[in-house]
Amino acid sequence: MTDYEANHPDRGQLVFLGTGTSHGVPVIGCPCPVCTSELPENQRTRSSVVLALPEGNLLIDTAPELRLQLVRERIGRIDAVCYTHEHADHLNGLDDLRIFPYFLKHDLPVYCDETVERRIRTVFDYAFNPAFRKIPAGGVPRLELHRIEPYRPFEVLGATIVPIRQLHGRFETLGFRIGPFAYCTDVKKIPPESQPYLEGVETLVLGCLRHEPHETHMNLEEALEVVDRFRPKRTFFTHISHRFEHRRISRELPTGVELAYDGLRVDVDL
Repeated sequence: MTDYEANHPDRGQLVFLGTGTSHGVPVIGCPCPVCTSELPENQRTRSSVVLALPEGNLLIDTAPELRLQLVRERIGRIDAVCYTHEHADHLNGLDDLRIFPYFLKHDLPVYCDETVERRIRTVFDYAFNPAFRKIPAGGVPRLELHRIEPYRPFEVLGATIVPIRQLHGRFETLGFRIGPFAYCTDVKKIPPESQPYLEGVETLVLGCLRHEPHETHMNLEEALEVVDRFRPKRTFFTHISHRFEHRRISRELPTGVELAYDGLRVDVDL
């Protein structure tokens, strides 16, 4: 067995590659106590996770630091990708996917809605240029795009995934329900039609930006209202700004609610 094959997370394990906002933490030029902290949990790259499904590793979003995140966590294989939305902090690491089709010997399956697909085909147009696709050894990302829509389940890597419509200010994003697990980042409000899809969730990953209200993200009060509404066994807040010092905020959270951090690994009962 090669090192590449040996670095899989265990089945059902969730790996937080990044847990920060679009600015990341530390924020460029910011001298605040969190941005200058030496505590590893206060160092937040842009948000992304890997979930080890029965037939391979699912990556949700491609943060700009994707290569560094995967090297840090020694994850040498991605078998499929899902996208929550088109914003740069969730998409712009896509070029780092080009190594995986070279290893897998086939194009990498990518699941996204129409808006994300349009952005991928525009920003990464070279990936679809026939001349460039002939370059060997991972020269361009070789992607097999699959269109997904809210509430229409799809099968990937031995699991059923249900996309859930979310409101992100004037934008829309997708959350994902996979068995008893749900991943809901970059969300300001869960609309009524989406709420039944979170009933019975046991492990919830939820975006929570800061204490103060924000136009497009949940603050702490709003996120805790969601936790109280659905009552998961465990909740992990992600997409965290430099307004949250890890140890201090952790002491304020109720039982069963935690701040995620880069490199955190959680077992999910799939």
